[in-house]
Amino acid sequence: MNKYFDYATMENFFLTIDVWINEHVLIISNLIQLCLIVFTLLISWYLAPGIKEWREKGGVDKSKSVFRFIPTSFYKYQSLITSLVLPITWLLTLSSLLLIGAAIETSHHLIKIAVSLLAAWVVINMTTGMLRNKALSKFVAVVIWTVAVLNILNLIDPVTNVLDSIGLTLGGLRLTALTVIEGIFILTVLLWLAIFVSQFVEQQIRKSTDITPSVKVLISKLVKISLIIIAVVASMSSVGIDLTAFAIFSGAVGVGIGLGLQKSIANLFSGLLLLMDKSIKPGDLITVGDTYGVVESLNARYASVKRMDGTEHLIPNENLISQEVINWTHTDKLIRPEVDVGVHYQADVRIAMALCIEAGKEVERVLDSPEPEVLLIGFGDNAVDLKLRFWIKDPEKGVLNVKSEILLKIWDKFHEHNIEIPYPQRDLHIRSSVIDINPDSKKD
Repeated sequence: MNKYFDYATMENFFLTIDVWINEHVLIISNLIQLCLIVFTLLISWYLAPGIKEWREKGGVDKSKSVFRFIPTSFYKYQSLITSLVLPITWLLTLSSLLLIGAAIETSHHLIKIAVSLLAAWVVINMTTGMLRNKALSKFVAVVIWTVAVLNILNLIDPVTNVLDSIGLTLGGLRLTALTVIEGIFILTVLLWLAIFVSQFVEQQIRKSTDITPSVKVLISKLVKISLIIIAVVASMSSVGIDLTAFAIFSGAVGVGIGLGLQKSIANLFSGLLLLMDKSIKPGDLITVGDTYGVVESLNARYASVKRMDGTEHLIPNENLISQEVINWTHTDKLIRPEVDVGVHYQADVRIAMALCIEAGKEVERVLDSPEPEVLLIGFGDNAVDLKLRFWIKDPEKGVLNVKSEILLKIWDKFHEHNIEIPYPQRDLHIRSSVIDINPDSKKD
């Protein structure tokens, strides 16, 4: 080991390092590249505040530009994009320099390294900001940094060759590690694009006034399912997987899926039937069993029904087909609630009936046409039974609250006109008699 500590050996080692630094590091091209990197950073630093201010003020009029085609769900990432304005601007300026350097065939390796690292950092921050799963975010970060390092070291091609050599053969199908990685990446990108396009189509369909709500939902769901299927098939074909290789297993897999997902498939087709026959659509006021509320949405597996108390019930689509459903707004939103009123036998029934109609007309949500009406429906044990009928056109705002308001006005008017509202009562008649409480006294 003494040769490693020999003065001549160490001197040669440091001389070699000095020569390498002078020939590869301390050269004019590297200095120029470093200056350009710093210069683009300063330019980006100067432009970033103006871009942020432009973004915060809304940028452009979304209704009169190409931005109106962006799905509204993507606007929730505005704060994330705003926070990355500086690195994105810096990345764009550096990428422009990289293209110029490659075009004029000058040295640009330092700019290439800066672009790789900065692009990895931007992509990692964007993906981790969009992903809620922390484990998946860390995995994506590791993958992106790995690719960036391999690109800097020019090891992309050797690594891909090694991954392509690792694999197995299933019949006529050659499955390698590189194929699996490419398939996962392409599938992820295509699924993201499919979701983006489906949201764009759904956004455009919602703006149409010529299509009913149920048909809008049906078209949106069919487009989304079709795009997802296309994405899966395209990703498998793009990596060289022959789809006919799965024909042997399709029968057994179909039977297994049919048995395992019997309820889910039934709910899916029930939902499609509901959308096609338009018997139930978003915004309808329905009653299913004990659930009374407004249909918020029709999904692939269930319908979301929101009750008046704010609770949301998820009712399987199959139940809406197999059970009796009361759709209060199937044809139109006009419904006729009823209020039962009892008056005393000694009261003037005609005046009581007029007061009930007057009370109904004073409630804002009660329609003037058709007018409220009162019917005498019977003579009860304790009261003369009346029934007030009235019409409303906004049942989604609640029915019980209208009935409560009408009853309160009837209560006030009856008191003003001394009309008594009876309550159940019973008369108890006691027949007097002499009862011997000491029967043994007769024996004495």
